[in-house]
Amino acid sequence: MPTSTSPSSSSFSSESVPPLKSALVLGAGSWGTALADMLARRGLDVVFWGRDEALMSGMASTRHNERYLPELEIHERVVPTHDFAVLKEAQFDLVVFVVPSKGLRAVSAQLHDAGVFHGNELLLSCTKGIEMSTGKTMSGVLGDVFPQHRHAALSGPNHAEEISRQMPSAGVVACDDAASGLALQGCFTLPWFRCYTSEDVLGVEWAGAMKNVYAIAAGIARGLNLGDNAIAALVTRGLAEMVRLGVARGGQVETFYGLSGVGDLVATCYSEHSRNNRVGKLLGQGMPLPEIIASTRMVAEGVPNTESLWHSAREAGVRTPLMDAVYGVLYENKPPKRALQELLGRDPRPEND
Repeated sequence: MPTSTSPSSSSFSSESVPPLKSALVLGAGSWGTALADMLARRGLDVVFWGRDEALMSGMASTRHNERYLPELEIHERVVPTHDFAVLKEAQFDLVVFVVPSKGLRAVSAQLHDAGVFHGNELLLSCTKGIEMSTGKTMSGVLGDVFPQHRHAALSGPNHAEEISRQMPSAGVVACDDAASGLALQGCFTLPWFRCYTSEDVLGVEWAGAMKNVYAIAAGIARGLNLGDNAIAALVTRGLAEMVRLGVARGGQVETFYGLSGVGDLVATCYSEHSRNNRVGKLLGQGMPLPEIIASTRMVAEGVPNTESLWHSAREAGVRTPLMDAVYGVLYENKPPKRALQELLGRDPRPEND
């Protein structure tokens, strides 16, 4: 087991943002659990909040999240809790949001109304999604609720199951404040995790949200037994759609060829750990969507985000045939085989069009 390293020993330096020493992690799923443990092993004192009293009490006593990430022994610096009063009694340098995208605004408003934050915390979104009602990224939602705070986002090909086992991984922290980005990079630099920085917050967040749609598509292809050629073509054309829509929404084209774009896209389209991929595979095998959703405890963000992204693409006038096909399967009860036939039967086009 690698030893913890104090953030103060990192190579970054920032006069305006001192090393971050304490963190609040919100959201007790597998990714939230992995991040809480990761930050603790980096040397931060971590309070870990989740809604479910039984789940959080169990973690406090057994040091395991038996429901979502049972193999990980959670670091002793992590303090699990379900009690908002505990949050109000403490002050944090960093607040990490890992709640489902549909619930982010509600949880943020609850924290705001409870007076938990003081204004100097750095807020980090680790949720990948676009809000349906506003078309905003997750850091945009946080900006609405906490306009006085600094905001950032963490993304990349990061499956919680592998992070928790300390398997080599990499990610990118996006923040439009360079000093805050460097401070966050220091928190997420460990012997098994390499962290890069970016100032393209919009690009990183749009890439992270969109790749989930194409993971569902890749899963459908697997469920239909279409083969490797089809999935490779799907990933490639999916990336083209990500670039078109992401750039139209303000992202930088280079971002989509980085860790939060093609890196995350490849991981989630091919990995057995991907919830969105599993949803797609079951759809391809003929299982109805309501049954799939009812059969899993974890949220597949690609399902709600396909709807919000589809509407965003229509609003921006961006052509997204693959996304349209996934939307048809999820929200128009279109059989996957029919969606495939329509996709392949479109008029021929140049590859770069």
